[in-house]
Amino acid sequence: MTDLSRIEATVLVARNFDIDTRQEPIIFLRSDSPVSRSEGFRAMSRVHVESEGASITATLVAVGEGLLAEGYAGLSNAARSLLRVSDGETLRLSHPKPVHSLAHVRSKIYGDALTHVQLSEIMTDLVKGRYMDVHIAAFVTACANGRLTNDEIVFLTQAMVDAGERIRWPGARVVDKHSVGGLPGNRTTPIVVAIVAAHGLTMPKTSSRAITSPSGTADTMETLTPIDLDLDAVRRVVDREGGCISWGGSVSLSPADDILIRVEKALNIDSEGQLIASVLSKKIAAGSTDVVIDMPVGPTAKVRSVEAARALKEKFLYVSKALGINVYVLESDGTQPVGRGIGPALEARDVLAILRNDPDAPADLRDRALRLAGALLEIGEAAEAGSGYNRAEQTLKSGRAWDKFAAICEAQGGMREPPCAHYQYNVFARSDGVVESIDNRLVARIAKLAGAPADKAAGVLMHVRIGDTVTMGDVLLTIHAESPGELEYAIDYERSVISPVHLRKRS
Repeated sequence: MTDLSRIEATVLVARNFDIDTRQEPIIFLRSDSPVSRSEGFRAMSRVHVESEGASITATLVAVGEGLLAEGYAGLSNAARSLLRVSDGETLRLSHPKPVHSLAHVRSKIYGDALTHVQLSEIMTDLVKGRYMDVHIAAFVTACANGRLTNDEIVFLTQAMVDAGERIRWPGARVVDKHSVGGLPGNRTTPIVVAIVAAHGLTMPKTSSRAITSPSGTADTMETLTPIDLDLDAVRRVVDREGGCISWGGSVSLSPADDILIRVEKALNIDSEGQLIASVLSKKIAAGSTDVVIDMPVGPTAKVRSVEAARALKEKFLYVSKALGINVYVLESDGTQPVGRGIGPALEARDVLAILRNDPDAPADLRDRALRLAGALLEIGEAAEAGSGYNRAEQTLKSGRAWDKFAAICEAQGGMREPPCAHYQYNVFARSDGVVESIDNRLVARIAKLAGAPADKAAGVLMHVRIGDTVTMGDVLLTIHAESPGELEYAIDYERSVISPVHLRKRS
């Protein structure tokens, strides 16, 4: 016989608590809730929550009776969105099924190699919200520092693709690019997409937000145009203009990647195996056939030596060949930041200056973008071998790239000018000398302490490059912030460390 009292005890009324817990769904119950007593739930228990149209696994947070009426359950913004409920609708709570794939995570922690099936089960449970952040952190850590074999990277990449949706395009060739990272200001993507799409090639660019840097391509583009495009919008923009520059998190292309990135960002970890899986899973899911990888190499870049670059390149090629996607790795100079701006709006200003052919646009960023665009034009057979750079440069100088970029932004919802910071602070040279080196990591750290990428106008504006001659009192860099408090954080840090711009005495 059905226990009607038990059924009534597990049904509660939804109430939106309007609390931002990022992507992690949280449910709030009173400490004296009959549901907690009958089901044996305690604070931080995992709870299966069902609405009329969806179900999730959420983490329980106990609150006092003054915060929640009896018979109600509070929902974080993430939980409410996933359940698709409004205040007053009913929820049913129960114990979640055991997450068997956690056994695979434990196996990896102890050093065992995982199979395709095991990694597929982990990614499936991850995307379905069955993992707490602590479980995701355990998986990320267990796979870091070279603990994934080449075959495991292949399996992980395929599992990440299979856990989401895929786009297929009518043409035989779809091109894309990605920068390995670690180089502040290296915002070539908007320029490359504009040039390549202007030649009729298909380039559906879905980009990430920053993981360990002061800005990702999505963060920068967000200061210029809407980037939260769903799959239908991505198709519409690409069908109309040949390319787009959207945030990958707004579509279900390798959704496991966005979950992993969120935790990697908190841990400040971006290991090579997961980096390769992240990059290639997104490209495969977006329907790309040919991808150029920009790999900056330098002592304070993500890839710090020629040997490390060679090893990472071999892994990229191994995994891409196994999964049937063509990858071309181009090594580049990673000894210093690229362009002048570091931070979403400041980098956007560099991009606009280049596309608009401003005479004082940063030449190094322009050259990098032209080399990458030229490579893609040759791969896409829009330029003959060896002529890609010149063809890309002609496209930029003629204004065709700017026209295409403006059209893409218009198709995505309209273009706007990036914001300016209210607070700025100049860092001056304390002696005469020649710029010998610039520490990418220290510059990035200053930009993040100033508020980037969350504060779009925050960051660092560089005034010098390696080889420049400076005089005591010259401005080396300018810190930009949106609040005086964050400006002080960045200033205090800059004063407490060795200057990111190292000078040697003039000979």
